[in-house]
Parts: sequence; C-alpha cells; structure tokens
Amino acid sequence: MPDAAPAAQLPLPARGTLLGFDFGLARIGVATGELETGQCSALTTLHDESNDIRFKTIARLIDEWRPVALVVGIPTHLDGSEHALTTRCRRFANQLQGRFGLPVFPSDERLSSVDAESELSSAGLKGWRERKAVLDAAAARIILQTFLDACRHERT
Repeated sequence: MPDAAPAAQLPLPARGTLLGFDFGLARIGVATGELETGQCSALTTLHDESNDIRFKTIARLIDEWRPVALVVGIPTHLDGSEHALTTRCRRFANQLQGRFGLPVFPSDERLSSVDAESELSSAGLKGWRERKAVLDAAAARIILQTFLDACRHERT
C-alpha cells in the first residue's frame, strides 16, 4: 500500500462505492461513499476485538456494498511524523487488500476524530456516551470525504 498517491494517478472509475475505515484497537469506524457524487455517510462501528469477527463483518459489508476500493485512515502527528498506531493502520490496510483483493488507499486522518467530535456535538449529541457510540463511524466518514475531495480536486 503506498503512503500517499496523487488522486489523479489512482485507478478509480468515475462511478462506484467506496468503504472507508477509521481503524482503532478497540473499534473500527466504517463509512460509505460514492465516487460519482463525492458524498459520504457514516455506516457503522465495529466493536469486536477479535480479528476473525472483525474481518467476517467487513466481508459482509463488502458483499453488501460491493465497493470498487477501500480507504483507510492513516494517523500521524500534526507534524506528519508517525506514531504507534500508524504502523497498525498500515497493517490493517494491507490485510484488507490481501483478504479482499480490492485496491486500498491511505487517507490522512489527522484530526478526523476531533472534527467528528465537533460535528456530533453541533448536531446535538451532547453526552459522551451518545457521541462515543457513533464517533468512529463519523471519523471514518471524514476520512473518506477527505479522500474523495482530494480525488475530485485532482481530476478537475
């Protein structure tokens, strides 16, 4: 999986569904997006700690949504340097590509959880428990939207 590829060089069709992932050790947020419209929606959060169960659930989502590619958020510090979870996210992306044979693209996820937290609070989800239940899926939506916006920008 490349660290970053210019969107114009990505082998993406003009139409099709993408699934985006916000990987975490405890939870994985999932979002769906459409290449044609450039719009994304939070889909679900996987709470299973077992990799077998996580990948079985992801397989069901892939079977249901039939994505043309997958996008995984790659976290870094604000200065761009890597931290402990960066390697784990790249490993997760490689596992997705190996298991499902779909192209997997990285997307910068710096501040995606902070942005998701702010959006959820603005939407009226004031309690931490309310926000926590949907935070990772909201962050996955932001990660995927960032990727789609970069693709649209490069194609115009």
